[in-house]
Amino acid sequence: MKNAAHHVNVHPRKDDHGRTVEIKKPHQPSTPESWKQSATLAVVTPSGEMPADINGVCVMTWNSAPESSDAWEKLANNHRIDEPAFEVPVGYAHAAGAVVLESDGRIWVVAPSNAFAGYQATFPKGTVDPDMSLQATALKESWEESGLQIRLVRHLIDVRRSQSYTRYYLATRVGGNPAAMGWETQAVMLVPRDRIAMVVTHPNDVPILEVMDRLGVQTHAGFDSDLRKDAQSP
Repeated sequence: MKNAAHHVNVHPRKDDHGRTVEIKKPHQPSTPESWKQSATLAVVTPSGEMPADINGVCVMTWNSAPESSDAWEKLANNHRIDEPAFEVPVGYAHAAGAVVLESDGRIWVVAPSNAFAGYQATFPKGTVDPDMSLQATALKESWEESGLQIRLVRHLIDVRRSQSYTRYYLATRVGGNPAAMGWETQAVMLVPRDRIAMVVTHPNDVPILEVMDRLGVQTHAGFDSDLRKDAQSP
């Protein structure tokens, strides 16, 4: 009697070198209802099923996303925000990312494929290319890692990581589809605010959680209002 074939969970998108990415411990997607319930943690895996909209914003793969550095810069210039100087310590790479807040108060996070670099879940981010700005990089990396089309709202915090110094922006979702996540991500999650510290646990992300707590306590009403207003602007 022949042994049953070993099932391999393969990411539908290949890596930057055209190689297949095997997911060793895949996530379990949540039910469709979880995306509509603000107190529930929702999970989608690559090419998984998603509702037509979340909180009134359409869920649709961003097929017209920029394909060049110049195009990402042009997009960033459409909604360029003010930010402080970025002073990077010697020896650290420049990086940028975003904390994307949903209008129902939940927060978007990504689960790196096979817990890369020890991250079970984190916020989308990436190294800045020489010909790209911090803001364009945050837009690009967020789309590549989470499948989301976002709009930056304000500077959040600069964080020293193991090999990079990363600027994080606060952002709002304006489109995209998390099921279209790139190969670097094996799941995208929408996490209630009161559970974020249980999901995002890497020490490098602690300063981000701390500043989010301070914002939530001090300016919660105005903060959420700004996000809703920005998401509705042309």
